[in-house]
Amino acid sequence: MIRMPAVAGRFYEANPELLKREIETYLKIREPREMVIGAVCPHAGYMYSGHVAGEVYGRIIVPDTVVIMGPNHTGLGQPAAIMASGVWQMPFGPVEIDEELARLILAESQVLEDDAQAHLYEHSLEVQVPFLQYLNPRVRIVPICLSMLSLPEIEDIGLATARAISQYGAPVLLVASTDMSHYVPHSVAKEKDMMAIQRILELDHVGLIEVVVREKISMCGVVPTAATLVAAKGLGARGGELVKYATSGEITGDFYQVVGYAGIIIR
Repeated sequence: MIRMPAVAGRFYEANPELLKREIETYLKIREPREMVIGAVCPHAGYMYSGHVAGEVYGRIIVPDTVVIMGPNHTGLGQPAAIMASGVWQMPFGPVEIDEELARLILAESQVLEDDAQAHLYEHSLEVQVPFLQYLNPRVRIVPICLSMLSLPEIEDIGLATARAISQYGAPVLLVASTDMSHYVPHSVAKEKDMMAIQRILELDHVGLIEVVVREKISMCGVVPTAATLVAAKGLGARGGELVKYATSGEITGDFYQVVGYAGIIIR
């Protein structure tokens, strides 16, 4: 199956030359870049959150395979959907799914289902791909789209991903795609988001879920982020670093209703 772009021309430029310039505007390369286990990046339109994602991607080496976990905003498809085969047609050209790794993850999980429908119009994973492709034109992806799941289901997916990557035997980057607080005042977003970010930095997936529920933090990608933390710990991660935090208010000037964006590296 060939998946066509869902948000090219809206969240980011559809024209390859314009997209290249757009990414170069936001991508802040810092040498030497490093191989890391994972990253947490926002998925809003590039004009709002591209500068946060660019700070993260500018610090890391993108290997030939990247597992991207993101939330399901559309409600389509299965609640735990991995797209295990096919190609994503993107402005920079086609991006193949790493079918070998996808099948390994699928075989290890009791929860994930091979389902392309959940991915057809979902933007949260797609907006990561141009950055990855710019940095590594050979990149292949394993897209995993997740709705609200129970803690055991989240842990199943994370552990399955870690086991599969260990079997795979080649470098793999984990990317959790999430925005933070939605449509609250800037001061509220920053205060509450930092509570969630601290749990991410500590790789505390249970604590992350608990604080998001307790504080009513409208973090759309809490499930994929928690699953990514489980996978990262299974691969030996020891902690995270907050690279950049911002809100949409810093771009729009509207600080009454903002969306928060966090860029994090997991080592």
